Amino acid sequence: MHGDSRRAVQDYLLSVFGLPISQGGIQKVIDRVSQAIKPHYDSIAKVARSAPVGHVDETSWRRKARLVWLWVLASSRAALFMIHPRRSKAAFEELVQGWSGILVADGYAVYRQWVGLRQACLAHLIREAEGLAERKDAALAQCGTWARDELRRLCHMAKAPPTVGEWRAFIARLHRLISIYGDRKDPAGRLVRHLEREIEHLWLFLQEAGVEPTNNLAERTLRFGVLWRKRSLGTASESGDNWVERILSLRQTCRIQGRRTFPVLVDAMAAAFQTRSPSLDWIQALLIP
Repeated sequence: MHGDSRRAVQDYLLSVFGLPISQGGIQKVIDRVSQAIKPHYDSIAKVARSAPVGHVDETSWRRKARLVWLWVLASSRAALFMIHPRRSKAAFEELVQGWSGILVADGYAVYRQWVGLRQACLAHLIREAEGLAERKDAALAQCGTWARDELRRLCHMAKAPPTVGEWRAFIARLHRLISIYGDRKDPAGRLVRHLEREIEHLWLFLQEAGVEPTNNLAERTLRFGVLWRKRSLGTASESGDNWVERILSLRQTCRIQGRRTFPVLVDAMAAAFQTRSPSLDWIQALLIP
């Protein structure tokens, strides 16, 4: 579950439990567990694709040193991981399938094509503005500082909803920012034109319950996968991809639900050895509105 090497597991079992096992034997155990938790993965996928609000993100992964992508669809109920050869619209559609909820994501072009309601990640836009604010060029820095401050103010509205007067003042300042810098051909112009394109997706969190102004949920959920990749250097086969998808989905969903993962794995293996269905009631209950 923590992406440790086969040799590290082998040494641990021998030194702590006095249990000699080959690295091939360890792989057989992993393959058995992967197969045993496939029903959990399938059930988690249904829960993730039924959530009213979904956070999506992706990061690079390695399969035999070849670049592939680790995707996640996370919500307040579950987290679904998928390894795919592409960072593309087809990969995104395979991840979400028939899901049609509110999408919270960064500014990647595939996400901007979402035909449903969408909340742009304000944290990404703030970081972009901060980078501009640190430029030595005074005009660029001024634009970045202005944009950063307005976006921070908008993000703060999630906790302190604005009055009518505050909202009108904010909108007026935002449109003035766009009008002043929108025609420039430099990074300042690119930033404000980006804000202008995304303007309808900047404050959905003020209109729809359960929507957050940032994509931090997906980023935090994906972080464990990033650390796994750094430790293990990725996977070497399709079965390895399946293992990562399944165990990450189970672990992160358990964390979201405040549930311990190990007892779930014990039940899954007991069910596999007894040729019975594992206990999935706790996952299926998440489908209830």
